[in-house]
Amino acid sequence: MQRIEKQDQVALALLYARYGRTVYSLTFRVLQNTTLAEEATQDTFLKVWKRAAHWDAAKGMLSSWLLTVARHTAIDRLRQEQRQTVPGMTSLEDSMPLAAAHMEEFALRDGQLLHSLLRQLPPDQAHAIELAFFEGLTHTELATRLKLPLGTVKARIRTGLQKLRVHWQEIMEQEN
Repeated sequence: MQRIEKQDQVALALLYARYGRTVYSLTFRVLQNTTLAEEATQDTFLKVWKRAAHWDAAKGMLSSWLLTVARHTAIDRLRQEQRQTVPGMTSLEDSMPLAAAHMEEFALRDGQLLHSLLRQLPPDQAHAIELAFFEGLTHTELATRLKLPLGTVKARIRTGLQKLRVHWQEIMEQEN
């Protein structure tokens, strides 16, 4: 991240090579649209490029920060799309079906893996994570919906994400 902060394009390309599929998978899961997910993925890495100094290693792992940026970007994009849709626009999916299919394959695989890992969590943690990340609810909205204290909701999400991170890293290490 120090290299990206110094505007090193090679470092950004390496970050994209490592996390691009995962970021795309998350944005696709939120947006359910290949074109929007690709745009949100690009926006995520653009934000990382511009805001590299905001990442603090003492506060958590780079992947967690990156996926948080991706999630917020996807939710922002979803809200933007819900406010305005332009009829008659040709999507990237129509103009580049092979590339779109390839990215969807990665998203599907990562999405299936994520769902498999979520099923390994206690149901209360898995449910809280699904509502927060896939439905875009804030912690406050979650607490209201689940009729739980805000601290309990945050703890469930934090603990579940920590478990997911460990399991995800184990699987990624096995694949590499």
